Amino acid sequence: MLSCFLELLQSVRRAEMFGVVVVGIGVAGRVRIRDLLNPLPNSAAEKFKLMGFVSRRTLGNIEQVKQITLEEALQSSEIQAAIISLENRFHEEYVRLFLEAGKHVCVEYPLALSVAAAQKLWDLADIKGKILHVEHIELLAEPYKQLKQQVNRKELIEGSLHFTGGPLDRQRTGFPAFSGIARLSWLVDLFGELTLKSATLEEQQKQHYWKMTTRFLTKNSRPLIWTEERGPELKRKKQINFQFKSDTLDHLPEAPNTHVGLFMQDLNLFAQKLAGQTPTELSEKNRLLHCLDLADEIRIFCEQVPPS
Repeated sequence: MLSCFLELLQSVRRAEMFGVVVVGIGVAGRVRIRDLLNPLPNSAAEKFKLMGFVSRRTLGNIEQVKQITLEEALQSSEIQAAIISLENRFHEEYVRLFLEAGKHVCVEYPLALSVAAAQKLWDLADIKGKILHVEHIELLAEPYKQLKQQVNRKELIEGSLHFTGGPLDRQRTGFPAFSGIARLSWLVDLFGELTLKSATLEEQQKQHYWKMTTRFLTKNSRPLIWTEERGPELKRKKQINFQFKSDTLDHLPEAPNTHVGLFMQDLNLFAQKLAGQTPTELSEKNRLLHCLDLADEIRIFCEQVPPS
């Protein structure tokens, strides 16, 4: 009797597992494999079973995880979910492929390189009855969480966010407003929906340098400036200056690193959604689409004026 009970319990546990494949083996993809093999104890992520990975390169096995073809991943009945960690320009195509194959999808930001494409993917996920989760680990970082607490309920007068970093291949990452959408997500999450007033793009292609400057207004008509600047000599850094009626925030708060990595936190969020523990909030979807809509507007605005 006991053996039958144990067999039944094991079968139930197997049924609760979600077979998952990682698509794309760059830095993020390898972190995903590491986290899937070592999930947070007693978390929803323990319900994932890593069935393999997909790469355009021939890599063999990684951490004893086998490489499979894209076709095998799409057709396998043992795979219920895909984590897509490819270059930005491939996100839309691969999200669509896996949704059409009836798989749940987690994808790194941005979801797509246009808001129209992103909306179609959300619609497809709804039609298929599948979870579409877009990773935005910048909102999970401890310094940002503390910044949000400091900003909460304060009346903004004006503000700016200036990001610098090394050069990017725009053919792979898309227009700067899309490759930098993590910073745009900060502003929208902190201050609500924004209205674009102007945007400029200064570019020196031979030097692999560009600087995008955008000006927004909040719902209360308060000005916000977002600057995204990249070049070979630029270190990765965020500078803020938010002036409120009560005080000014001119640096990010120092916060201790959490023992749970950002990608692990995101993986657990995806698992919770699959398990029905955490629904995808309408506010989350609206924020994602609003940011992509703004990125589209910025790109169109800049393309109307020749780069300086």
